[in-house]
Amino acid sequence: MNATARTCTSLRAAWIPLAALCLAFFVEMVDNTLLSIALPTIGRELGGDTTSLQWVSGAYSLTFGGLLLTAGSIADRFGRRRVLQIGLALFGLMSVAVVFVTSTGELIALRAALGIAAAAMAPITNSLVFRLFDDEKLRMRAITLMMVVGMSGFVLGPLLGGTMLTHLPWQWLLLVNAPIALIAALGVHFGVPADAADGLTRDRLDLPGAALSILTIGLACYFLTSGVENGWASPVTLAVAAGAVVSLILFVVRERRAASPMLDLSLFRRGTVRGAAIAQIGTSVAMAGVMFPLILHFQYAWGWSPLLAGLANLPMIVTMILATPVTEGMVRRFGHRIACLVGAVLLAAGLGLMAWAVEQTYIAIAIAMVVMTVGLRTVMTICAVALVGAMPENRTSMGAAMNDSAQEVGTSIGTAVAGSLIAVLVTTVLPDGAWSSGLVASFFHGEQVLFIVLAIAVGVIAGIGALTLTDARTTDERAVEEEEAANV
Repeated sequence: MNATARTCTSLRAAWIPLAALCLAFFVEMVDNTLLSIALPTIGRELGGDTTSLQWVSGAYSLTFGGLLLTAGSIADRFGRRRVLQIGLALFGLMSVAVVFVTSTGELIALRAALGIAAAAMAPITNSLVFRLFDDEKLRMRAITLMMVVGMSGFVLGPLLGGTMLTHLPWQWLLLVNAPIALIAALGVHFGVPADAADGLTRDRLDLPGAALSILTIGLACYFLTSGVENGWASPVTLAVAAGAVVSLILFVVRERRAASPMLDLSLFRRGTVRGAAIAQIGTSVAMAGVMFPLILHFQYAWGWSPLLAGLANLPMIVTMILATPVTEGMVRRFGHRIACLVGAVLLAAGLGLMAWAVEQTYIAIAIAMVVMTVGLRTVMTICAVALVGAMPENRTSMGAAMNDSAQEVGTSIGTAVAGSLIAVLVTTVLPDGAWSSGLVASFFHGEQVLFIVLAIAVGVIAGIGALTLTDARTTDERAVEEEEAANV
């Protein structure tokens, strides 16, 4: 799709491509957490140990996170709609292949393949949604819709999985992806125009750069996982950390010397690109850092059912939708920089409020969720729109991939921080069944420390990112940065 193809003047006018892209994004995100509820059942049926079951979950996230930049680079060269359709086809076919799985090793390989297919979908769905509209308000609303759909998939995955598991074999948790992927593919085919040649880059694909980016992001994400599982000073964790650093150095050297780099590092000289990526890391650290302990809080400390625990997260989803006028009003009045900074303050305040709320009633937690989500929604939306808007016209998929990669890294960091602090402050092994009053009190204290740490860290990270944005009130960040540079 090129500039001339952006003729949609309302969300309703673009409902077919928008619905298809949202559906594709939903199936990507829900698959992150859908299978987690079935791990005990999978272990019994396939005879897997704890380590293999951890890899059933980890294989998807590692390949997904590691390939995002590569997928964005490929899409900007060979066509965004084409790559998205290939990703959807592979995702559907790989989901059907679960009927042939007979061991945890085969399931791990299948999950890794699904992660590859999802990586071919994620940056393209966000890029195409952005490119459906010229109007900034419509772009922000479309991005908000995508974020709500993605958050819904991520939050409701365990709830949907648990509901299905009570009536169907665990294989259906993956089989259900196939018809969803098919419907999304049909919607993309009939609703999304093909990319025009002038909207794509003709640079050669940087294969060494792609390989090094996969290695760097994959090792970085696994370092955080290994730190929680094996200890931060274990030989495995230290070796993975060293490998991530070496591969990052090699990647930077390669991209600086390549005639047609996969990722043009000069883009990070733009404050918008650099700041939006930093702030997005902060939002995902907050999201993952809150979701992990709250699942334990509702289901174990309070003894709620999986269904009720899933419904308890609805304030976040509802607030994401209802906060739209707040974000749009701040952007119109103050511009991206100040609006994003206000969002960062609200995000930190919500996390601080959560530290107090965990020893109160659910109403207190719900209020903290609302405050946090207003800030989360504001920062995420502004940074997603600003980051893609600051990219060259033929690099929008790479911009969306950078946005998704920052969020994936932030999610890994948030999960690692939450897991590590809970392990240090509470216990390394959470018991089955009802928790003792002593363990509940210890867990609440651990949550308080965690949320205070997150409030400070996320507030600083998102605040630093916000301060590097421009005062733009439109999505044309390129023009604003060029004007600011000329004034200097």
